[in-house]
Amino acid sequence: MPRNRLAPGVEVVAVPGRGLAVRTGEGEFLTVRTRHADESALLSLLSGAPGAPADGELRRLVRGFEEAGYLADAAPPPRWPAARRDVRLLGEPALTGPLAAHLTALGAAPRTTPLAPRTASAAPAAPPGTEELLEGNPAAVVWCLDGPVPDGLWDAADRLPEHGTAWLRCHREGLRAYVEPLAAAPGDVTAAHVRARRLAAAPAHRELAAYWNGPRTSGEPVRLAVTAAALIAALLADDLARWATGAPDATGVPARRRLRQVDLRTLTVTEHPVLPVPAVAPTPAAAPAFATAPAPAVAPRPEEDG
Repeated sequence: MPRNRLAPGVEVVAVPGRGLAVRTGEGEFLTVRTRHADESALLSLLSGAPGAPADGELRRLVRGFEEAGYLADAAPPPRWPAARRDVRLLGEPALTGPLAAHLTALGAAPRTTPLAPRTASAAPAAPPGTEELLEGNPAAVVWCLDGPVPDGLWDAADRLPEHGTAWLRCHREGLRAYVEPLAAAPGDVTAAHVRARRLAAAPAHRELAAYWNGPRTSGEPVRLAVTAAALIAALLADDLARWATGAPDATGVPARRRLRQVDLRTLTVTEHPVLPVPAVAPTPAAAPAFATAPAPAVAPRPEEDG
């Protein structure tokens, strides 16, 4: 029975005086009732050891592990498909550098495109349009910012899913970084949707909008630590890998409906579900004000009760 082996995260431990126990991936301990089965033989079967003997009782125990989801096939991890290997990276080198290394190790072919720096002393260059972002026909575009997102910067990139290109992004606001949901098809969560949802949920929405658009007076520059940059890059790479290979999200909110916030001081990651903002009808043009009709020269007389 070579296919029988413990699933990732599942372990079996021998408890003195109590027999075997299963430790699940979530950290829960469960007692294994082996009756009079050979525990050593059971462990050999669970680990997939070749030639391990198996009687009826041992097969029953192994079947119980399988039905509980504690066994997994020894299948290799899914490979990054060739059609999705080309990933274009833009933005902050402190983030795109480790991200490119992660993607290369996973089987992708990232290519980094430098952007003109946005400084307070010079007028910012116009953001690239959709056609420019689609140059070379990338399977996905990732844009990393070491600062807030100026109004309109990602408008063109938000249209990439309409052209069959996946769109992923992250940015920093003070001592917090935000990893936004991956958008891979029309109707997915875009940067504009995240912006609208955050404004709607913020008590100080006017202040938040003003902060995004600037100008701002800042303290000492926040420098992304190597550990923080590696964590953010790993989160981005994992989202891309799951999209490329079709691997399911094991727990929590799906990647395409999840906004993650990273505390750059403690490297704590929190998840927040986010949904697309439904399209609404445009506000109708204001109708011209009606001129006040002049009062009639003779007002109608009310009818008298007869």
